[in-house]
Amino acid sequence: MLKAIRRSHPECSLILDANGGYDADEALDFLKLLDDACLTPALFEQPVPRDDWKGLGEVNRKAKEMYGVSVAADESCRNLLDAEIIIKEQLAEVVNIKLAKSGVMGAMEIVTAVKNAGLNLMIGGMVETRLAMGFAAHFAAGLGCFKFIDLDTPLLLSRDPIHDGYEVQGPKYILDNCEGHGGWLSWP
Repeated sequence: MLKAIRRSHPECSLILDANGGYDADEALDFLKLLDDACLTPALFEQPVPRDDWKGLGEVNRKAKEMYGVSVAADESCRNLLDAEIIIKEQLAEVVNIKLAKSGVMGAMEIVTAVKNAGLNLMIGGMVETRLAMGFAAHFAAGLGCFKFIDLDTPLLLSRDPIHDGYEVQGPKYILDNCEGHGGWLSWP
């Protein structure tokens, strides 16, 4: 599948999310396979289980040294304390913020700590509707400090009950087409 994506969109950067599915050795083996196939990702998100701090750090260091790949902490960063561990121990180069995971105030604390440490930020979501993703998009745009945007979770829903709101045009999110979040619930 990745080869087909690369053939169709050679200019596209790949962001891969393991959702904590590997141990450190498996994650590094996977990156080697990708590199050998000229499919090296720009970002490798949550390669190891959320509490495997040692494995996260190992993958982060070796992924950058061997393949030039940045590693993102997602499930491993649930609150400010987790962010402080990631920063202090240099466990990831990117931290994924999800408003449903940490709340708005918790997210603001994490953003401040990550920015002050010179790391990069990603905004993402759980499997959420356009209402939640629209709010996350406005949050990210308002702060202006997110390098990676992953707000595609409404595409995973069989039917999104929200209409209107932001528009997606290729890689761009258009947020100025409405007042507030602009989304409306359409429930049977």
